[in-house]
Parts: sequence; structure tokens; C-alpha cells
Amino acid sequence: MTDAPTPHPSDRIGLIVLFGGRSAEHDVSCVSAREMIAATDTTRFDIHPIAVGRDGTWRRANGIKALIDQQAELPPSLPTEGQSVAPQVVLTSPTAAAPTSAAPTVVFPLLHGPMGEDGTVQGLLELADIPYVGTGVLGSALCMDKIAAKEMCTAHDIPQARYLTVRAEVAADGWFARAEADLGFPMFVKPANLGSSVGISRATDQASLRTAVELAGSYDEWVIVEEEIVGREIELAVLGNTEMRVSLPGEVLPGDDFYSYADKYENGVARTEVPANLSDRMVAEVQDLALRSARALRVEGLARVDFFLSRRRGFLLNEINTMPGFTPISMYPKMWDASGLPYSALIEKLVHLAIERHDRRRSHQNTSR
Repeated sequence: MTDAPTPHPSDRIGLIVLFGGRSAEHDVSCVSAREMIAATDTTRFDIHPIAVGRDGTWRRANGIKALIDQQAELPPSLPTEGQSVAPQVVLTSPTAAAPTSAAPTVVFPLLHGPMGEDGTVQGLLELADIPYVGTGVLGSALCMDKIAAKEMCTAHDIPQARYLTVRAEVAADGWFARAEADLGFPMFVKPANLGSSVGISRATDQASLRTAVELAGSYDEWVIVEEEIVGREIELAVLGNTEMRVSLPGEVLPGDDFYSYADKYENGVARTEVPANLSDRMVAEVQDLALRSARALRVEGLARVDFFLSRRRGFLLNEINTMPGFTPISMYPKMWDASGLPYSALIEKLVHLAIERHDRRRSHQNTSR
């Protein structure tokens, strides 16, 4: 048996990797991009990293591109310096960013949080008519906004924790009293639009609740407060467009009071177990619930669906992350690997799903009326 010939550079799919971004999850995105790029098959993809700085400036990551071409070791976290490039150059003429690729060009918006994962960049790519990895504008916006997501899931009878919402700047004594009466302490306070556990606090009394609302309000004007659910943290990965697959579940075992930012990315105390220790019946139940939740929130491409498993109330949806981390400790690739889809094959599948979705949407847009 002989090895398959290496594709000519012009036959490789152009893959523009957007990373960094303006949100508080900038550093997480840089690490995610490093891991994703390092695992991508360069015989099949012509990779062109585009760094988005904290100030919103788009830059060609030429140094990273050179290391990729040389098959050299990438730095631990990709830098966001490089030659400045106007976003419209990438969006209106993708070949300007991927000049050697005659095959389709796909954008992988590996951006976490607002102004990246919330439908904004997805809208730009839709206008530019460029295929991109992940959920579309509506689904991205719904999943990023925890309040909108909970309201939509309530309409679809998805079980969730009890919650209240408030605009942080107008939270008054009456609202704080209502939160205590309705939810009881302890409770969790979160910015409505953010991920990676940034800005989340556990409030145990009125004083810490006020401090937590102030902190969450520094990240977003809307704040959501949820009852504490005592139970296990179970996550699943979904993959697909019109037909979706769901992975085996994994379990997060936090080292902190909850799965905080430091627990995820800094102190290395949290542990994960893939697959989770669940009965076959429970696996089937939570997989079905993950698919229902993803469809309710218009997910396409990929997402990580997070649940609490309460002893009294069963599985409760926590949130859906439409661009989950691809760092070394990230659950999304781990769960697919345990389900028989290794990292490099997962990336390739995501790119082809992006092309398929783009072609499908184009066929609807071009239908005469």
C-alpha cells in the first residue's frame, strides 16, 4: 500500500483562522487557535491566521504563517501582532488573505465571547458570502445572550435552573430583596453575554450579591442571577447541520467552589472525566436533551451543551457554547475523541460542514419567487 500523494497547494482548502478578539476571552482564544492550528493537516488546508487585537485591529499573523509553512513549533499562545489588514479585505476578497488556494476558502472564527461568538462576526461573513465554521447569526446571538437563551428554552420546555434578570445599573433594593425571596442563597450571578466563567460570582448574602451584580455589570449591562444547583456538571458535544450527532457525555470535577475561570485556565486543579460515569439510560436521556436544546437555539456546525445533574430534578440545561474552547484541556475535542472522532478529523469535518451549510443557504437565497 502506497501513501496518497500530497495535494498540490492550489488543491488545498484555504482556512482563515480568526483569533484573539476584543472580549475578555482574548487570551483563551489565542491558546485555542494555537492548539487548533497545530493539529490541522497542512497537506489538506492552506492555513492563514488573522489576529484580532484587543483594540479590534485585524492583522496578518505572518510570523505564525511562516512557522506553519516551515512545520516548526508554534509558541504556547499565539501573538496578535503582525501586518495590519482591513477586515473588508479578508471579507470581500478572501483570496487576498489566502492567495495560494484555488480551492474554497473557509473562515474559522475561533473567537470566544462578545464581538466574535455572538453573531457579529457571523453577520459580516454572511454579508461577504464566505463559508464559516459554526452557528449562524441568530443561533450565535441566542446562545451568547444567557437571558434570551433561557427564555427560548423555556418556550421549548427545556428544564433549567430558576433565574431572575436585571439591568445592572438599575438594580435597586426591591430587586435584591426579590432575588433573595425567589431564589434563596447561595446563588450565581453572571454577565448575560460572556463565557469562560468570566465575571461570574457565587453570592451567599445580600452584601456579596450586590458586589457580584456590580462585577457582572462591569462586563455587560444585563445580569442574570440563578439559583444554585447542587449536583454534577455534565457536558456533551454536538456536531452537524440539518442532521446532528451528539458525543458521549463528559463530566467536569471542579477544584474551586464552581468551575471558575481560574479553575479552567490557570490553576489546573479542575479535572474532567470522559466519558462520564452515567448509566446507559441516563446517557440516552441527556443526549436527547442536548439535541433538543441545540435545535431550540438554532445551533449548526458545533456546540458544547452544558448540564447540571441534580439528584432531585435530573438534568438541567446550564448553557450552550457555540464556539467552545480548543485548548489542551477543552472538553469539546476530548468528548469527540472519546466518541471516535480524533482532533484533526474533527477540524476537517467542521470545515466541510461550513461549506455544506454555505452551499445550502445559497441555494435558498438564489431561488426565484
